[in-house]
Parts: sequence; C-alpha cells; structure tokens
Amino acid sequence: MKLVLLRHGESEWNRANLFTGWTDVDLSDAGRAEARSAGNLLREDGFDFDICYTSYLKRAIHTLQIVLAQLDREWLPVVKSWKLNERHYGALQGLNKADTARKYGEQQVKIWRRSFDVRPPALEPADERNPARLETYRGADPAELPMCESLKDTIARVVPYFEQTIRPEMERGRRVLVAAHGNSIRALVRYFEKLSESEIMEVNIPTGIPLVYEFDDSFQIVSKRYLGDPALVKAKMAGVAKQGSVR
Repeated sequence: MKLVLLRHGESEWNRANLFTGWTDVDLSDAGRAEARSAGNLLREDGFDFDICYTSYLKRAIHTLQIVLAQLDREWLPVVKSWKLNERHYGALQGLNKADTARKYGEQQVKIWRRSFDVRPPALEPADERNPARLETYRGADPAELPMCESLKDTIARVVPYFEQTIRPEMERGRRVLVAAHGNSIRALVRYFEKLSESEIMEVNIPTGIPLVYEFDDSFQIVSKRYLGDPALVKAKMAGVAKQGSVR
C-alpha cells in the first residue's frame, strides 16, 4: 500500500512568516509554482490515484486542484474534512514569527511551534476567528472546534480520522493522495513512524514536495521517500526550522 502526503505550497502568510493555523489564506505565486512542480514530480514518477483528501483550508484545496490538473485527474473524488486542518495556533494567528521571537524569545516560540503538548494562547469565544463563528464550520459540532491546539491535540483529531476514513480505503487497494498541512502531516508522520515526543519536535515538513510512504499488509513501513532533488528537500526543511528565529 502506498500513500502520498503533500504539504500545501507556500501560502501568502508563509511568505510573510506569520502564524497561520486555521486562517484561510491562499497560495502565493511561489506556492502555486510549488504545487505545479509537485504534480509534475508525481506524473514523472508514474503515480496515479483513486481518491484524494484535503482540509477545509484553501491553501491545501488549491494545491490539490493544481496537482490534479497537472496529472489530468481533476475528475477524481476529493473528500474535505476539517480534521485535516493545520494545527490551530489560537491567538498567535496573524503574528509575525520573528517579531514574536524577539518579544518572547526563540525558545518560547520553538516550544509553541514544535513542542508536543504545549498550547499557544487561546482565542476568546467572542473573537471573530473562533471557528464556531465561521460559516466554514457550520456543519461541525461547535464543542469539537478548538480555540487553540498543541500538536498532541492535532494528533487526537488527525489520527482517528486517518484510521477510520483513509486507512480503510488504502486497505481496499485504493491509491490515496492527502494534501494537508505541516502539523497535520507531522501528526501522521509520528503515528506511522512511532516517534517520541522529542523526536517529532525536530521533524519539519517542506512545502510542495510529495512524501511517499509504502506499507506492508500489517501497516508497517516498507519505505519512505520525498520525490525530487534531495538538496532542495533539505534546504526547504531547514527553512521551515528557521521560521521561528529572530532573523
């Protein structure tokens, strides 16, 4: 069984180095180019799919649409779920990461960004960014919608969704592509690779580069690889790691 995970291309707020979370910002021009490149890498490597999954956030949705256009597979079924959304960064959303690091220190920002169970400051219920107040989530149970999340919280929604919805499709033999976000993908990486809390802190998911897992019948990993130039993958990972730095 193969599974392809793809973090969306660079967003406008990625480019501006802002905490994004559930803020629904679109791709930058560079992000759209990354999505086209991802589609080309998948096509050149001979990938095809039967079903796709993505979040409720347009940067992931539009990345998937561009990839499917490159593959000439725009007719494939696409399932959207907020359970695949990015981690909710609460009141940090919209703040510049470098400015926040100058104010609170790089170590605090790294804890907020990369720790396992530390939540950022929460939104107030009256905040217009409260998901329960947004039309996007009108079909969701308001009690399930977060005001902020740690990675542990994100795992608690992403992994059960994967187990209950995506994995059964894979076990039926369907070829699956998931276009999601840095932290929702990190949640799956930890689950697949059985990483410790400290190990997952050091995992950085690059934008716009397909990550391919292959599993055996017992759902143990047979192989893992990023498509494309390893040097580019390494450089993008380093760039993600530096986002919380003062410079």
